Amino acid sequence: MKKIFVTALVLIVFSTAFAQSKEEKKLVNWHNKDLKSDKVFGVSTEKAYKELLKNKTSQPVIVAVIDGGTDINHEDLKGNIWTNPKEIPGNGIDDDKNGYVDDIHGWNFIGNAKGENVNADNFEVTRLFTELDAKYKNADPNNISDKNEFELYNKVKDVYTKKLDEVKEESEMVKTGREIKIADSIVKAYLKKQDYTLKDLKKLSKAPENVSTSAEKLTVWLMFGIKAADLIAYAEQTTNDLNYHYNTEFNSRSIVGDNYKDNSNRFYGNSDVIGPDPGHGTFVAGEIGAVRNNGKGADGIASNVQLMIIRVVPDGDERDKDVANGIRYAIENGAKVINMSFGKSFSPQKKFVDEVLPLADKYDVLLVHAAGNDAENNDDVDNFPTNIADDGTLLTGNWLTVGASSMQKGDDLVGNFSNYGQKTVEVFAPGVDLWGLKPHNGYESASGTSMASPVVAGVAAVIRSYYPNLTAKQVKEIIMQSAEKVDIMVQKPMETGRSYKVNFSSLSVTGGIVNLYNALLMAEKMGTAKN
Repeated sequence: MKKIFVTALVLIVFSTAFAQSKEEKKLVNWHNKDLKSDKVFGVSTEKAYKELLKNKTSQPVIVAVIDGGTDINHEDLKGNIWTNPKEIPGNGIDDDKNGYVDDIHGWNFIGNAKGENVNADNFEVTRLFTELDAKYKNADPNNISDKNEFELYNKVKDVYTKKLDEVKEESEMVKTGREIKIADSIVKAYLKKQDYTLKDLKKLSKAPENVSTSAEKLTVWLMFGIKAADLIAYAEQTTNDLNYHYNTEFNSRSIVGDNYKDNSNRFYGNSDVIGPDPGHGTFVAGEIGAVRNNGKGADGIASNVQLMIIRVVPDGDERDKDVANGIRYAIENGAKVINMSFGKSFSPQKKFVDEVLPLADKYDVLLVHAAGNDAENNDDVDNFPTNIADDGTLLTGNWLTVGASSMQKGDDLVGNFSNYGQKTVEVFAPGVDLWGLKPHNGYESASGTSMASPVVAGVAAVIRSYYPNLTAKQVKEIIMQSAEKVDIMVQKPMETGRSYKVNFSSLSVTGGIVNLYNALLMAEKMGTAKN
């Protein structure tokens, strides 16, 4: 069975239990722990606060979370959400004259002034295929004026056709998922609890027929370690793939009401930063800045942080125009660190993003980007957005791309889904089985480079908070040089087939895992702490 979610950089593993199991309790805050003292490969957050930051003061740092929306009312986030000090809530006036009306906590670029929002959208490959197929489907290969575009068409067509065929092959899972969802609800209602074990199911053989039959269906899958929640999510993902992601007839951009190929007007959208599905963004925001030491959920890495929420990612692929304007909004409104836990393989309007990235250098902003969840080498494949121009030059040096690591220092240290790259992925960070936030005051576990990226963004925020005199360039240098170097053989990430081992040092520029404790020691040498 392939991974539960196949879209780039989204939640891969999760729990729907209301009460934490023993396994889930082991996940809480592991990424904040220390390898030597706690025997798990975290980033030494707790050790850093206890030993290095105890008697130091900090200043607030604005971190932009560019994602799919965030539950800003979550009990573990409310104290750390950025509020625009120059904007008066709900008066329908652009008080600070920045072009965005009532942008109290950030901005939503995939909605309209009526308050309507985009939820699902196509993948970029689908949008490109739809456009290019209309132009080249019946074209004579020997009579093509734009050879480069025709080559792109053939590449896109191959990728799109392959992906669509894969989804169609999995369409039977939609029916299975619906059946399992019904069985799961019946068993939970009968047991009067939200989580159950294989042992619980076997005890239901003499229960009423509808319950025993449901238990039998669930048992077959659970015996192979596959939970009902996984099957249900997989079926829902397949349904969305067929209805939206790979559906050439579907177009949700009419909700926004703009021409996404024209960026002459960047003032569009609305102030709803939560959106219809804030699950992914809520988790990401929590990794950076969930309120620390409040006894709830998991602790964020940065203690003195203001989370600016910018919504550009739908259930599908983000559009380049929205990404560019999201980055610009973050920079122009004071963010010093930007987290981007999203990505895609095609970027037809890449020029929009290219134009805005140099602002990161001008305004001293660090951008942190997830490497991707396709178990691919980013040195060889495209992963957008990127800070690399078409001619190979850097658009900004203030950029970190992050791969995902696990808690154990062994051959499974690297997430088997994680992208890597000795030239294009700077560092790795915890991103396998992290415990974090979900909407409506919930908590869950998740894996992905989407989870690893905000860990690094959180580390950057701490450095910038306690050492405000350091530049974004210096913070990047510190994070890379202080990464915990790992010189062991690990399983190389592979999406399918049998993996083999490579040295961890070959998977990124640094060959290391981000470590806050080490970073602060280096920051102390490079700059003067705020006392």
